[in-house]
Amino acid sequence: MLLRTVPLFALFLSLIALPLHAERQFLGKGRLSNNDSIVGDWQDRWQTGSVASSRVWGSGFSGSLPRHPGELLELRLNYQVTAPSRLTGPFNPNDRPLAGSISVGGHTHFALGDLETAVGLDLVMIGPQTGLIQLQNTFHQFISIPRTSTAVLDGQIGNGLYPTAVLELGRGYPLGASIARPFFEARIGAESLVRTGFDITLGTVGNGELLVRDPVSGHRYRTIWNSDWRGHGLVIGADISFVSDTIFLPSSGAVSHKDKRVRVRAGYHWQTNDFALFYGLTLLSKEFETQPENQLIGSIRLRRSF
Repeated sequence: MLLRTVPLFALFLSLIALPLHAERQFLGKGRLSNNDSIVGDWQDRWQTGSVASSRVWGSGFSGSLPRHPGELLELRLNYQVTAPSRLTGPFNPNDRPLAGSISVGGHTHFALGDLETAVGLDLVMIGPQTGLIQLQNTFHQFISIPRTSTAVLDGQIGNGLYPTAVLELGRGYPLGASIARPFFEARIGAESLVRTGFDITLGTVGNGELLVRDPVSGHRYRTIWNSDWRGHGLVIGADISFVSDTIFLPSSGAVSHKDKRVRVRAGYHWQTNDFALFYGLTLLSKEFETQPENQLIGSIRLRRSF
């Protein structure tokens, strides 16, 4: 896998090294938190929790993507915990193993003809070395939830480091005051898959902004904000993935990953002069063969201006 991503990493480095006509400046940031407990089931299972975070730099942003790669750069950070249905007691070999992962990557956004394009490389660290499971245990202890059992900890995914290339292509089509945006995504590395789907925005939220897709829920979160926008907005979307490999359900384990995944999502934006809120729900189809049911997770982002 490393040999396959090294040429892509070299290509990305060459893109961001392209000369610019103006000095880069910080343009914006965004974040989205996902958790199955946000919707109230409090089961700490499967896609139990994650955070996606982005910082963006460039020579400026006029509301549309630049024509050249390397002019608009994003530093992307992701934290993710996946877990079996039960964190206490013996580990069920038919359940997914515990795993904590942290990824850091560089991405560039640009227009390729009429296509909105994002391409980059993430370095994904997985296993006890991330410290995420220890952090989760500390939090659980603080809110009086039993600590993860030794059997579950012993069955977690081991340490590893996986370069992962990511590509997304999308195009927005106006539908009155709304926008429909079909997209295509490909990943090679920690998870190798292709994905296709759509997002529909009801209202004008997101106009003139840069949005980045959260890898777990599929929701797009705002990074370069239009501070003049006020009001409400709704987003809906769905996608289907065809998965060839994933480190979160390794082929050497007892549980096999599903070759096909489906996500269906809806979200609500609200912004005033000094406050912005996003709340979303995502229905995730089964990700492994012995998973008994689909999963519903919640996503949230609060922003306060001072």
